[in-house]
Amino acid sequence: MILTAKTLYGLEKVLSRELAALGAENIQAVNRAVTFEGDRYMLYKSNYCLRTALSVLVQIAVFRIRSANDLYRRCMKIDWSLYLDSRSTFAVSAVVNSPLFRHSGFAGLRLKDAVADWFRSRTGNRPSVDSDNPDILINLHISNDLVTVSLDSSTQPLFKRGYRQQQGTAPMNEILAAGIIMISGWNSRVPLIDPMCGSGTIPVEAALIASNTPPGKFRKRFGFQKWSDYDKDMFITMKDEAESLIKPCEGMIFCSDISGDAVELSNANIRSAGLTDMIDCRVEDFRNLKAPSAEGVVIMNPPYGQRIRTDDSNEFYGMIGTVLKHGFPGFDAWIISSDREALKHVGLKPSAKTTLFNGALECLLVNYKLYRGSKKHFKDNLF
Repeated sequence: MILTAKTLYGLEKVLSRELAALGAENIQAVNRAVTFEGDRYMLYKSNYCLRTALSVLVQIAVFRIRSANDLYRRCMKIDWSLYLDSRSTFAVSAVVNSPLFRHSGFAGLRLKDAVADWFRSRTGNRPSVDSDNPDILINLHISNDLVTVSLDSSTQPLFKRGYRQQQGTAPMNEILAAGIIMISGWNSRVPLIDPMCGSGTIPVEAALIASNTPPGKFRKRFGFQKWSDYDKDMFITMKDEAESLIKPCEGMIFCSDISGDAVELSNANIRSAGLTDMIDCRVEDFRNLKAPSAEGVVIMNPPYGQRIRTDDSNEFYGMIGTVLKHGFPGFDAWIISSDREALKHVGLKPSAKTTLFNGALECLLVNYKLYRGSKKHFKDNLF
């Protein structure tokens, strides 16, 4: 099958590496997605094991059109009985960038009409549309005149892991958190610290990575489980194989927040994921924190103006830089924020910058190497 794993902007390379590790073939990164090939087992495995995928699509038709009516006519030629019947419910998710359509909703409506009319002309009945909980979710992608019709095998986005019990004011997307951890190169043999943990997404995702726990372990269902060709035995075999690789976490994960409510939320999610033995979460002011070891990784998503107001962002970010420099020598620090102006006030020289999106917000992920003493002293004593 030709498959597409959708992801967030900036995580395409990370997702490509994940797919290669799973054994996918013909992997190609594109904008906000990675295409690959695999069989049904790979389809199940990618849904269950990928940490940075939003959904996994199965391509069923690709064609070119010259008008809006062409979309309806070509979709009427698809044998829809291979994917659903008149008793099924379905929905259409459309992403359209084409002068042939006024908006994505109109293109999606033409596809819905084609599916309904296809069944009505052959059976006298038509499947019902259910936008909230469909049996089959059809993905429509149109770029200029090129149309791709796919089935969404995930249905519910894969960032909905299933462990989150509660969330705070500005929760980080689970996929983004996993992607940042993987970009950081954290090897799980040294401590990882999130000193502004919010609802605990970063430490939970870190513990899942360190213990090799599949992110799909907590989900109750996937879209493909309602497909007519669903192989329950194959899914159980894949699931057992993936979970047999779970292992204890080598490095300790620490998280904290100045807010007692945030720590309470984090601990609820940590307990829900069964990770209390791997994560130490407590109320602490970042200003008072010190490194628990000679080396490690700090990842933080500090407050920034568009999501959470701070009294003085520039001063706040300056404080972050000071604490990192003096309290965490030898560590690797990563800060993600949409407040680019405030990031300039961290006062540390960035080693790397990556553009990512947290929801609709364009953010910058910045890496700082926290040397002991001066950078020159570090280099002089490196060898």
